[in-house]
Amino acid sequence: MTTDIEEAEATTRERVRGLIIELGPITAAELAAELELTSAAIRRHLAVLERSGQVAVREDTSALPRGRGRPAKRYIATSAAHPQAGAAYAQMAVRALTELGEKVGPEAIEAFAQERSDDLQRRYQAQVDAAGEDLHARAAALSDALSEDGYAASSRPLGGFAVQLCQGHCPVQQIATQFPQLCEAETRAFADLLGVHVQRLATLAGGEHVCTTHIPVTIPSPGKGMSTHQ
Repeated sequence: MTTDIEEAEATTRERVRGLIIELGPITAAELAAELELTSAAIRRHLAVLERSGQVAVREDTSALPRGRGRPAKRYIATSAAHPQAGAAYAQMAVRALTELGEKVGPEAIEAFAQERSDDLQRRYQAQVDAAGEDLHARAAALSDALSEDGYAASSRPLGGFAVQLCQGHCPVQQIATQFPQLCEAETRAFADLLGVHVQRLATLAGGEHVCTTHIPVTIPSPGKGMSTHQ
């Protein structure tokens, strides 16, 4: 029989796992601060998640000057950490889309992906527009909307010239792995919602630990940064 202590431990571990999915790469100290737990408690849960293959360590060598101290350990979620509910549905959807492509042609897959992204844009537009004209605020609103749909999203400023939108989970990851058109159409929807050209740098479907979208906020001076037109 499961004890109250074991249930509490399991619940806390789920919270740790969820934060790593949403905010990773993240350190044990940052997790402890977010959850208001001791470092020892966090490391105990991380050890369990590592043993089960749900999280992995990425050493962060950028945080310290070269040659000084040990690099910080940052934790990321593996594919095993993501909820697998709906796997049967995903397999059925992949088969259906495969048949659709074979019988009608690749343009049918493109149309399906575009219809899905158009629906996403319609549902999110009012929430993003309510944030005003500031791109940081609009990106945060888009992040909130995505999180409400199960994408475990977050937005982070990058040096004042850009925002990075991260999605720690993707409800259609298994389908998008076979049909990247879904990711491409979703990226176009983000650009339309924010009113600026964006770049998808990484995807869960492509094997990365998070979907990452670069959103330019200002156009750097020539030779001093990134251009919005790449």
